[in-house]
Amino acid sequence: MSNSQSEIEYDVFQGHLGHLTSSQERSLLDFKQALEQDGLYSSSSHDDPTLLRFLRARRFDVKLAQKQFSDTQRWRKEHNVDALFADFPSDEFEDSKRFYPRWTGRRDKDGHPVYVYRLASIASLQQELHSVAPARRYQRIVVLYEVMTQFVLPLCTALPHKTSTPISSATTIIDLEKVSFGAMWGLRNHLQEASKLATANYPETLHTIAVVNSPSFFPTIWRWISAWFDEGTGRKIHVLGTDPGPVLRSLIDPADLPVVYGGVLDWQFENEPNMDDPAKQVIQSMPRGPAMFLDGNVHSTHKPIVP
Repeated sequence: MSNSQSEIEYDVFQGHLGHLTSSQERSLLDFKQALEQDGLYSSSSHDDPTLLRFLRARRFDVKLAQKQFSDTQRWRKEHNVDALFADFPSDEFEDSKRFYPRWTGRRDKDGHPVYVYRLASIASLQQELHSVAPARRYQRIVVLYEVMTQFVLPLCTALPHKTSTPISSATTIIDLEKVSFGAMWGLRNHLQEASKLATANYPETLHTIAVVNSPSFFPTIWRWISAWFDEGTGRKIHVLGTDPGPVLRSLIDPADLPVVYGGVLDWQFENEPNMDDPAKQVIQSMPRGPAMFLDGNVHSTHKPIVP
């Protein structure tokens, strides 16, 4: 956990396509060959950015990445993820977004989509959240991750950004303002389930997390929150306190940062994405319900091709 109020600095795209060392390029080729031998890969089934997410998660250890990839494919079949995503009701999807991180419609300075998760807004809906059967709550989380990997990230890749490197992860602001210890405790299973699902089956989709407005009891809850993440993910979490503006503005242009976090963007957690002009030129408006962004076009129903 980092408490620094200075600009967050690290090699943003190290280990990503176009930023690979010769050793990492060799690992990618070996990974493809190993998956192909297991019948888990063809050039049309999974793209390089997806494969590299699994390799980065396992520090380019091909055998470990192969195991995680194989486990994920088995998990996808067990939960029938492709069909779940294709057939998930639009109304339920739109309603589900209230309980999870929401895309602002904007991107950070490197092109990663900016999400916000305001826990106080979720805490007030706990009774409604917990009235949904656990199995269905799990399916909702899966579909929301599918939308991120199959719509938001490909769209952000197509939008102008600093390099030609595909965008395969998101920046998330977690806002703990006005959330009580009791509310956090009540949400712990909900938050843990989403975190563990992502770590196991959507690796390296987290670029960075900025925790803002952390309460006095945060050191206590940090001990059990940090246990949900692997070591690599834990290093991406930065605790910025009650004045996050200076650091966030080093990551996100003020025009793309909500007013409440030190920017000028008119957006609150309950709002739909407030897209900038480049995004509107590409998709005109956000689709309703689950969707894919494929080959420069929006597909409201389509069989997914990447995890």
